[in-house]
Amino acid sequence: IDSLLFVCNAFIYALNATAKFVATPEGTALAYGSLVFMALLPIFFGALRSVTCSKSKNAADMPETITSRDAARFPIIASCTLFGLYLFFKVFSQEYINLLLSVYFFVLGVLALSHTMSPLMSRIFPASFPNKQYQLLFTQGSGESKEEIVNYEFDTKNLVCLLISSVVGVWYLLKKHWIANNLFGLAFALNGVELLHLNNVSTGCILLGGLFIYDVFWVFGTNVMVTVAKSFEAPIKLVFPQDLLEKGLEASNFAMLGLGDIVIPGIFIALLLRFDVSLNKNSRTYFYSSFLAYIFGLGLTIFVMHTFKHAQPALLYLVPACVGFPVIIALFKGELTEMFSYESSEEVLPASPRLTSFPTVSGSPASLASSMDAVSVATGSSPRHRRLQPTSM
Repeated sequence: IDSLLFVCNAFIYALNATAKFVATPEGTALAYGSLVFMALLPIFFGALRSVTCSKSKNAADMPETITSRDAARFPIIASCTLFGLYLFFKVFSQEYINLLLSVYFFVLGVLALSHTMSPLMSRIFPASFPNKQYQLLFTQGSGESKEEIVNYEFDTKNLVCLLISSVVGVWYLLKKHWIANNLFGLAFALNGVELLHLNNVSTGCILLGGLFIYDVFWVFGTNVMVTVAKSFEAPIKLVFPQDLLEKGLEASNFAMLGLGDIVIPGIFIALLLRFDVSLNKNSRTYFYSSFLAYIFGLGLTIFVMHTFKHAQPALLYLVPACVGFPVIIALFKGELTEMFSYESSEEVLPASPRLTSFPTVSGSPASLASSMDAVSVATGSSPRHRRLQPTSM
């Protein structure tokens, strides 16, 4: 979101409210175990939903495709955003910056959470539920020059999702409670894995390789990453208290995981699941191998961080694991060439919008969340409108 998921993706860091606090072994194990479990949820379910999303016939619900060109310049965009935030926190009041960001993430969080809840709500409501359809349409100009600014279709079930999400949003806005933060964070991560599609494995290797270098440099080379993450009060990270057993829900000494450490490997794992589906072998070998590799890499990150008591760039361990394991398996199975020649974009409509264009804001609340969340995460820009016809750079 506004490139922020990737800005603070570099590390797992134990953030203590007081320097004297020492977590118990039980509290530490509970915190890190919970972080790992929460990280796996959006990857697993987001990957499954990405398969359905890639087959969508509705242009408004289609995913954003990341090309090799987009992947190559992404670390540069993320670095500029990160350093810009670092300067902002040095020059301007942290309180006012976080106030503006809280309002911004309140809106996006409500939409993202509503999108996440929509499939569940559709199953909960009985068939006899009076589900009325609504449409909100804004246009600009007239005649042949008319442009659609907003074409927002929704129904009664979507309104219920928005209402529930708004309650969580108000809770987060007023209290900044860690549970509300995690609900928004999980929704952002799931949307990112579902709606950001790598077009092929080579693009995934370029993206992960570039962010691998970005991660290591900004964590080990400077204090910029840690400074921004500790100053930034927004649901761009998952947190879990290490003193939960002592203080309950009012605990305040957190271990945290940047959402980028979930979304970046997650979109690569989702690509491998779509590759598995394309093989038509009723097997999910590459998906499960990369999923297990992610667990191994994240566990190794936590172990090294806990051993050396220093923030760790998680992608330093996640990238080699998530890329290396599936490649080795493909090499042994003789499917390496087939893996690297697979084009995920062939699974969607030929007019699938590229990352460099802005999708029409239309459809259900899921569509609106998709448009605002996926474009913001992918391009590092605020949600904007575009013409009905996609444009490319």
